[in-house]
Amino acid sequence: MGFQDFLGNSATVARLRESVRAERFPQAMILSGPKGAGKYTLALMLAQLVNCLEPTESDGLPDYCGRCRNCQRIGEAANLDERVAEAVATREDMRDADKRETRILIQTHPDVLIVPPDPPQLLIKLGQVRQVIHVAHFRPPVDARRTFTIFTSSAFMKEAANSLLKVLEEPPPNTSLILLTENPQELLPTIRSRAMLHRLGALPAVELESLLAQRRPELKPQERALTARLAEGAVGRALSLDLSVYLASRQDALVILRTALREPDYSQLFRATETYRAGADGQEKTVNLLRALGALLEDMLLVVAGTPALVRNVDLAVELDRMTQGLTVDWIDSTARALAQVEQGMRRNLLRSLSLDAMAVSLSER
Repeated sequence: MGFQDFLGNSATVARLRESVRAERFPQAMILSGPKGAGKYTLALMLAQLVNCLEPTESDGLPDYCGRCRNCQRIGEAANLDERVAEAVATREDMRDADKRETRILIQTHPDVLIVPPDPPQLLIKLGQVRQVIHVAHFRPPVDARRTFTIFTSSAFMKEAANSLLKVLEEPPPNTSLILLTENPQELLPTIRSRAMLHRLGALPAVELESLLAQRRPELKPQERALTARLAEGAVGRALSLDLSVYLASRQDALVILRTALREPDYSQLFRATETYRAGADGQEKTVNLLRALGALLEDMLLVVAGTPALVRNVDLAVELDRMTQGLTVDWIDSTARALAQVEQGMRRNLLRSLSLDAMAVSLSER
């Protein structure tokens, strides 16, 4: 295990490895890129590289061994979702008084602190940043050359973001903070100005298809092509995408669009939306539907704009062309706004099936 296993963005990765060799690794860094581009994986790799007890080389650049105590303990945090779920379960078992004061933090190595968004609001909170400040200023490295703090999201509460500036303005010399984000503009300008920005770009669909042929041989060629397009250049998303779940959500999204664009068949619409009920399963199913509907709207916009070669749902090229005949950009824009209203309604716990029905009926009247 080493940097040869990290796919894509070789120039960016090489620059970061060179900075380790020159002992000029930044004290504050922003890693930006689409979801699934490998930001978190790369951040852990860099923490392993800086603190490896038996460093090696690959491609003429420094690499980590993956076997020493530091590499293994840092690598134990690789499955972030699993670690967060464990931390949340532990908090739920606490007394109510302790539960309110406890924030979610992941630490499989004493000198590498991982800060995910704290549920249920899924924001980086003040208590988490206070712990980061304490670690940075009052806890020197125990088993490592350098301490690392990795923020896995740029969704900060205002107070938390302002407090983070205290570390960024006067960072301790033996500490590095890495902030992961899909959009650097979500961060305060004062944070961006104090951190070095590195971007992870999207991989071409052709490269992702080749990777999928090796890593997911169960996919047929047409499925590989669709998965590669849906991943939008993100390796992690391509490898983890459950195509069957997406296709089921897309089928219901097509029912909504067909109801709006053709002679309405409300019976089919109501049968589809009836399954979007309350509960966690219903929420996840609704989120998947809205994402599929959003992807179809983007593809329809590309067709209307005269760039059908860029659509993601490549297996629906003929139907997308047929659905967009006579369609205007204004209709697509208003539909996207209606979709955003349904998403807002979900946060207010509106009945999902009725929200979807109301959206579909309103689209047919536009």
